[in-house]
Amino acid sequence: MAASRPRNHVRGDNLRRAPSAERTAPTQSVLVQIRALLPSLPPSEQRVAEAAIADPVGVAGRTISELATECRTSETTVIRFCRAVGLKGYPDLRIALATAAGSKDGARVWSSAGSEIEPDDSLANVVSKLGFADARAVEETIAQIDLDVLERAIDAVVSASALDLYGVGASALIALDLQQKLHRIGHRATAWPDRDGAVTSAALLGRGDLAIGISHTGESADTVTAMREASDNGATTIAITNFPRSEIAQVADHVLVTAARETTFRTGAMSSRIAALTLVDCLFVGVAQHNSSRTTRALERTYSAVHRRRSKG
Repeated sequence: MAASRPRNHVRGDNLRRAPSAERTAPTQSVLVQIRALLPSLPPSEQRVAEAAIADPVGVAGRTISELATECRTSETTVIRFCRAVGLKGYPDLRIALATAAGSKDGARVWSSAGSEIEPDDSLANVVSKLGFADARAVEETIAQIDLDVLERAIDAVVSASALDLYGVGASALIALDLQQKLHRIGHRATAWPDRDGAVTSAALLGRGDLAIGISHTGESADTVTAMREASDNGATTIAITNFPRSEIAQVADHVLVTAARETTFRTGAMSSRIAALTLVDCLFVGVAQHNSSRTTRALERTYSAVHRRRSKG
């Protein structure tokens, strides 16, 4: 097996890389960042994170000692939490939370449209809340995309000799969507929704090949196992996940991060699908643009083949 290679931990790169004149870092709401890092934080910092997510306006108005007392922790822990989300200290956190929360009108919109779905909600409220969650997932995912990472991911797809796609459950549907899109423009990709098929295929990959793993939590054991197998054999790896410190991110060369909220009745699982499909579309269009003449010819040939079949039917 190939020797392990240095990993490109995308979020760390984001913090270290100074923005160029032509390209700036993604504008990411501090609330999106906090939700993404929440599972990886120590319990004491998780309490601070949960307070900020639940009431950003209230936390923005508290002193550090008040927040520490409310969260049953110390001021030092609050400061560590601030630094974990990329801020210098508590004053920056208060400003960022106030900015993210927006106006009082914006806060009211979230409390009514973006709150948890209750068992006795009317159908109109359910539709409104689901629409809000899906729209926010797309908006926040787009806002936080690191274009440098996306560009490297596009280059990896374009140059790949063989391309595997791994995902289970809802993530398998996203993998199949990307497979269909890439096949349509002449890139041979294979989605492996079952564990044995995925790891078997990963064992046959090597340098010049590419594996893409899709997992909202980043902890799907079957997907992580296949990604690690592909990486150990020298293949380039891309992860699509909601949590940049998750296990799948640790075995990926490039990490594309979504921004979806988990709420009642698994609306997070629904919005996570929308968010991941948004990233998949960005990846696909970037690949399609890379050689527009090849893409155009492939689309014309596939359209013609389908049209002929329908005409005969």
